[in-house]
Amino acid sequence: MKWVTRKNANVDRIACPWLIRRFIDPAAEFLFVAPEQVLVVAEREKAIPFDVPGVELGHSAGRCSFESILVKYRLEDPALVLLGRIVHGADIPADLAIEPEAAGLRAVAYGFAQLYGDHDQEKLGLESPVYDALYAWCQRRIAQAS
Repeated sequence: MKWVTRKNANVDRIACPWLIRRFIDPAAEFLFVAPEQVLVVAEREKAIPFDVPGVELGHSAGRCSFESILVKYRLEDPALVLLGRIVHGADIPADLAIEPEAAGLRAVAYGFAQLYGDHDQEKLGLESPVYDALYAWCQRRIAQAS
């Protein structure tokens, strides 16, 4: 399946593809396009738009796009929910303090964005292990809390 979002991705637009490939569609293809082209490309390519205003898998009801995907696909693993809170804090400056890891994730994501700019496929490949590690950390936090 194809998915489409805005180019020059950072926090949410890298976290979402990681989530989708890891837990929804391992063969997912991601298109990163100019913001004004997302819905046009979505229709033309039969792609699912995410992290753009007005779409189901965007910011809504106080959620970031990662959290909207968790809800839509009923991904209820407590470690993923915690990771969603971290992504939320990293993505939404007003909520940066929601989880202690959010500030670090924001710094890492924006650092990758500064280094790689519009090379979103490369960023996705390089940052995916960061999300693997953060997910493992979340699993550990959840296990310790039990």
